[in-house]
Amino acid sequence: MVIGACKENRLNVEVYETSAAGNKLSPITTLDINGQIEPEIRLLPDKKFQTITGFGGSFTEASAYLLNQLSKENRQKVIEAYFGKEGAKYSLTRTHMNSCDFSVSNYSYAPVESDTNLEHFSIEEDRDDIIPMIKDAIAVSEDGFKILASPWTAPPWMKDNKDWRGGKLLPEYYDTWALFFSKYVDAYKSEGIDIWGFTVENEPLGNDSNWESMHYTPDEMTAFVQNHLGPKLGADGKGHVKILGYDQNREHLNEWVDEMYKDEASSKYFSGTAIHWYASTFEVFPEALQYAHEKAPHKHLIQSEACVDAQVPEWKDDAWYWSKEATDWGWDWAPEDQKHMHPKYVPVYRYARDIIGCLNNWVDGWIDWNMVLDRQGGPNWFKNWCVAPVLVDPEADEVYFTPLYHTMAHFSKFIRPGAQRIGHEMNADGLLVTAAKNPDGTFAVVVLNQEEVPKSFTLSLDDESIQINISGKALQTIIIPGGTPEA
Repeated sequence: MVIGACKENRLNVEVYETSAAGNKLSPITTLDINGQIEPEIRLLPDKKFQTITGFGGSFTEASAYLLNQLSKENRQKVIEAYFGKEGAKYSLTRTHMNSCDFSVSNYSYAPVESDTNLEHFSIEEDRDDIIPMIKDAIAVSEDGFKILASPWTAPPWMKDNKDWRGGKLLPEYYDTWALFFSKYVDAYKSEGIDIWGFTVENEPLGNDSNWESMHYTPDEMTAFVQNHLGPKLGADGKGHVKILGYDQNREHLNEWVDEMYKDEASSKYFSGTAIHWYASTFEVFPEALQYAHEKAPHKHLIQSEACVDAQVPEWKDDAWYWSKEATDWGWDWAPEDQKHMHPKYVPVYRYARDIIGCLNNWVDGWIDWNMVLDRQGGPNWFKNWCVAPVLVDPEADEVYFTPLYHTMAHFSKFIRPGAQRIGHEMNADGLLVTAAKNPDGTFAVVVLNQEEVPKSFTLSLDDESIQINISGKALQTIIIPGGTPEA
């Protein structure tokens, strides 16, 4: 809605706001006044950057297990909220191959030792929870969504330490492990579920052997992809399935892309790089993201996991998600010279700031971690509690959409796959901004105001402009309809 006298060069917009004061993706009115005011955000549609792959969250056993315990009505409410036409319209998702920390127990699709041909491979473990959740999402998603699958570990019998945690894949099982990926695609395809891509290994640097993990060095992962996984997928008619390397925190990104993209042979089978946001509490590592893009400008750069970690979630307390109370995994143990990297932070700001910062530095997809967790921040067999955008109390059959859900929707609902990030100029202090042009020709502008006080700015496109008012402690998505659809 727009209020004000209609004049020739007024920009027509729709504005949606989520704020600490209580707006939740709420349509708001904007005040159009005569003449421009400072500050200004000017869109530059001729300056084009990356094409957007999508936004979304992860299908974990924990989330699916909890949905199974809700009433049919509440289960459907959550699915619709994430994937339905009136919901967040998630377009890029992730799931785990074999178990992970957010599983109810340890399991593998290849449990039989020395089964090098994987004759006993089975996704039976997923049939009661993950697969039904994905199918329900497919049923309500009008545009569909992509699925990125990640292993936390090979089965212990393939590893040098014979354990779920830590250790390395034994070289004699490299071909078997590559076959595992290929059989996974076939098994899910038989369920009517297409796998868009893989990451080679979740967190190859390890996590102190806390839960399912398997270690690679950059050269080991590159060799596995170059000589085993890439050729196997190609030979089995699955060369279209994306392979993303790395899949851990941004502070080590440079050394991984240096190895992955050192020459044509090493980079041939990599479709891109995956990153996590952990260790990005105090900044988004823009230099590392820029470096990764410059190393492989035509390949994907996808943020594949993020959450408010090491935290029991707050139940039905919106104010907490807008307050500087969250801590990360390094808050308690970081040495003094690294304390500045682990400050307390505002959950909504960190999400919005990270997504905006990633988009403005060539990231083309951004995936949250668990879609649904319980009041404890689980279930999680390791008791590694975390926060999800949607929390549930299965015993009471209650669902709580935290402000993080609405924060994600500001991007996923309005910046659609195939959109292209465009440039902008601004002199609006205290605001963070990103902008994209959607395939249908609409423009989406996301603005974050982290200050207590409301702000006003002029939004300009070509020779049209309008004044926008954003509340204090608020996130807005501004939609400019019309325009020329992208070819």
